[in-house]
Amino acid sequence: MADIKDKENALILETTKGKVVIEMLPELAPGHVARIKELAREGAYDGVVFHRVIDGFMAQTGDVKFGKSGGKSFDPNRAGMGGSDKPDLKAEFSNMNHARGTCSMARAQNPNSANSQFFICFEDAGFLNRQYTVWGQVIEGMDNVDKIKRGEPVKDPDKIVSMKVAADVK
Repeated sequence: MADIKDKENALILETTKGKVVIEMLPELAPGHVARIKELAREGAYDGVVFHRVIDGFMAQTGDVKFGKSGGKSFDPNRAGMGGSDKPDLKAEFSNMNHARGTCSMARAQNPNSANSQFFICFEDAGFLNRQYTVWGQVIEGMDNVDKIKRGEPVKDPDKIVSMKVAADVK
């Protein structure tokens, strides 16, 4: 496993394609990191599908309202249209490049509309810089992210089986 320096600011995702470890960047996006950790600790991301996966661009997930695969909230026609029951977040844009493995918040047109959905970049997506809040970087398992089934929407999507803050994993 990756050498995790700060377990309070790292996530371990078990996906249908394998393990992914994300180093969170609270110095760049303290509010967004706090929200991701809060939802992860509530188990809100467990079972949530990757509902929008564009080859050469990114894999999007985190719709905790409509995206629970196998759960009563899963709606393939609405997955990607929900967030959480928490208020939207104020943008925390930075100069961090949207490089391969970057984790950034999805949002609507309003810059202050990020909530629970996020995406992981497959390749450099610098055109998103300073327009979306970067909150993390994949440090292990990018090969598993690369295996996530593509589609918009995805037919029979891959999912996050569980997402935990590394400090909580015994």
